[in-house]
Amino acid sequence: MLNVSNALASVKFSKRNKSGRGSFGLKALTFICLMPLLAACGSFGQKPAPAPRPVVQAPYIPAQPKPAADPSKRDASLFYSPKHMQGRTLIRVALLLPFNSPKPEIRALAASLYNSAQLALFEFNNPDILLIPKATGGEAAAREAASEALREGADLILGPLFAEEVRAITPLARAARVPVVAFSSDSTVAGEGVYLLSFPPEADVMRIVDFAVLNGMVKFASLTPQDDYGARVSAAFAKAVTDHGSTLTDSATYPTTSIEAMNVPVQRVAHYGGRRAELLAKRAQLKAAGDAEGLAALENVDAVGDLPFQAIFLPEGGERLRALAPLLPYYDIDPRKVKFLGTGLWDDKTLLGEPALAGGWYTAPPPEAHAQFVARYIGTYHATPPRIASLAYDGVSLAVALSQQPAETRFMPEALTHPDGFAGVDGIFRFLPDGRTERGLAVLEIHPEGAVIIDPAPVSFGVPAAY
Repeated sequence: MLNVSNALASVKFSKRNKSGRGSFGLKALTFICLMPLLAACGSFGQKPAPAPRPVVQAPYIPAQPKPAADPSKRDASLFYSPKHMQGRTLIRVALLLPFNSPKPEIRALAASLYNSAQLALFEFNNPDILLIPKATGGEAAAREAASEALREGADLILGPLFAEEVRAITPLARAARVPVVAFSSDSTVAGEGVYLLSFPPEADVMRIVDFAVLNGMVKFASLTPQDDYGARVSAAFAKAVTDHGSTLTDSATYPTTSIEAMNVPVQRVAHYGGRRAELLAKRAQLKAAGDAEGLAALENVDAVGDLPFQAIFLPEGGERLRALAPLLPYYDIDPRKVKFLGTGLWDDKTLLGEPALAGGWYTAPPPEAHAQFVARYIGTYHATPPRIASLAYDGVSLAVALSQQPAETRFMPEALTHPDGFAGVDGIFRFLPDGRTERGLAVLEIHPEGAVIIDPAPVSFGVPAAY
């Protein structure tokens, strides 16, 4: 019987999959994702014993000798093998997370990602996979962590989380010919052996524009934050609109420093000054003509005239979106006439009560499997995971799926970029040859009682990569 405590102390689990053959990609990982369900069905007619749980603990990071200066020259005799795993042909998967970040919220996020990785190992239990967690906390720490992991025999690196750390470890990983599956969404660090298992904002943009155009919208506006994310999605949105033969009639950006700073950009997109002046002029005309009925009709109106767009793109989330959204109807952008469009940042239950967002559309991974993952995480760790914690779960799931292939091909580019892709708790995904990720996303509509799927996520990649 497996001793769960001992297994987790070395971050490894058991139950061998003896199949060394078979197809991989979407079907392989989908099969693995069904394993817990199939196991539960195996004892039909009997009262099932309660499943053991992963042990909640800090990551075990073994102390190792200092790495060699040249990561491409690795000595297999120095590869790390716990005593109870010696003599086995191990598949070593390094996990680089910011455990040593100076920010407590980042350290907490690292712990959640690590917990998710443990949960995946426990549920998919392959006795030949050894997870080697390493602490980062800046570029220098990331390089040191990657060097140690490579010296200890890492066949695959999961992480780091931040683009600057990915950039720092890339030369080491390339020299050692070890692929990196990072959690950054910055596409500039992808390519040549670095793959981004993340939620690329460009994918959100393409999906929401596709859906809006299919529903007859051809004129768009955008209102984006003045930060790196805003610049990326603004450029992606403009390109997507143009690629669809549609028109971006208006665009504005707002500072992220204060709520008050949002007012002027919103007024600009709303053409509020001109439409307000038009209202005042019309009231003056009606008053001069003695048209009391016409004046009464304009009594509660702040502006007149139609807007030149049918939908407005609001790639914002959290408190800033809750502050921004009410400003639009306040300056007479009526959500009953103009469709509000968002990204995955809208996938937040706290936004459901915002009246201005009711009826708005946004993109997100299919929620069912993620909800099941959250429930299992809460049942194990008694805490709700942050949204991106599932990345570590899917990263380990990917490693388990590919571990079924022969050693010489399992982590090669041809395997990682298989056109069928993979199925995880956030839906289907596939790595493109340039290292970016394509995901199957759903379109949801916000309602006070909960978001509703109005266009389901695809269940397979039936066409070549779209971007």
